[in-house]
Amino acid sequence: MIRRFFLAVLCLAAMRAATPQLTTIQDVLYKADGTRFNGLLTISWNSFQSADSADIVTQSLTVKVLTGNLRVQLVPSPTTPPSYYTVVYNSDGKVQFQELWSVPASNQPVRVSAVRVNSATAGTINSGGEITTGPVSESQVTGLLADLAARPLEGAAFTPSRAAVINALGSIDGANGNPSDCLHVDGSSGACGSSSGTSASFMDGDSPAGIVDGSNNRFTLSQTPSPAASLALYRNGIMQKATQDYTVSGSTVTFVAANVPQPGDTLLASYRLAGAGGTGQSNPAPLVLCTGTGASTTSTAMSPIGACAIPAGVLLAGDRVEIHFDLAHTGTASGFTFQANWGATQILNRTGAVGDALVSVRAEAGVLAAGAQLSAQSWGTVLPFSANVMAAADAYASGVTINFQGMLAAAGDTLTLANYSVVRIP
Repeated sequence: MIRRFFLAVLCLAAMRAATPQLTTIQDVLYKADGTRFNGLLTISWNSFQSADSADIVTQSLTVKVLTGNLRVQLVPSPTTPPSYYTVVYNSDGKVQFQELWSVPASNQPVRVSAVRVNSATAGTINSGGEITTGPVSESQVTGLLADLAARPLEGAAFTPSRAAVINALGSIDGANGNPSDCLHVDGSSGACGSSSGTSASFMDGDSPAGIVDGSNNRFTLSQTPSPAASLALYRNGIMQKATQDYTVSGSTVTFVAANVPQPGDTLLASYRLAGAGGTGQSNPAPLVLCTGTGASTTSTAMSPIGACAIPAGVLLAGDRVEIHFDLAHTGTASGFTFQANWGATQILNRTGAVGDALVSVRAEAGVLAAGAQLSAQSWGTVLPFSANVMAAADAYASGVTINFQGMLAAAGDTLTLANYSVVRIP
């Protein structure tokens, strides 16, 4: 009997020795609104060997948390290699969040904050649920290699700040050529306005140069039509007939005496050019520098009623600036005087009568290498048509201001700059 008693004691001691050490995690859990957490914690782990050589198999357990009270005992997780418990918080019938625990060996209960592990520190959870540390290879990311293979690659001629072209291998190269060149669909480049190295074969929207004053009948095209019969000339949108309305010699168009353009008329031309190219060439687009409705004056002294300041560096030699403005006179007390200036140079100065309710002015500035040549046409309800031309020495390279002024001959009437526009034509 005594021997059997000792054998039972030894067996019980052996069983107790085989039981791995446990650490108690005990805490009170709260939600962000200050109320206590109620729900389930599902704790899972992969197989590992404890510090006291006990083999812990892959398993999971569910712990109920009531009014925030959590108490669970777990085998301390090894640190070499690191092993973690995956803890999923469930509440209100759905998963709230997930975290990792690293449980230390302790004879005293520990709180959740002592076992919670930052996922960035722990590493990465792979598809098998295992924690891996260190960098992740490209092959471990699903679909990454295929996506990388599908993306365009830099070619041997790849150059930053260049237009991109796709080479014969499907790689991206930088386009060759000068910064001012145009890029063709096939990836080649060349001077803009050309096709396969040849000049453009037709001109669109050409505005013939020449003063429109009712007496001038000669106008100059920017290029020479080839053949001459290809010229399509429009006056106020109506196509003119060659020999009947005008004749053309080289780049000069001469209107017949009965068809001389009148003030306010608009001329536009299209024609073919010599050369085998197939690309149309348009005149550079005009640039509206200023436009507005202007101001009014009742003063009997010359007063500003509008202005257009052209900044430095905008105008270049060879440019043409068109200046259009209209005046409205109300009242029957007196006439009025108006003028327009190009910098310090007076473009025109005219005096309207009491009956001049409306006045129109059309002026141009031909920008020269130094200064400009100015011309103007003006007329009104009673005011007769007048044209003038003069030279201006103003240094436009540093900027120039076009200003409009007016005054009444006697108090009681109003003079208004109804509208004005200043357009630069390259």
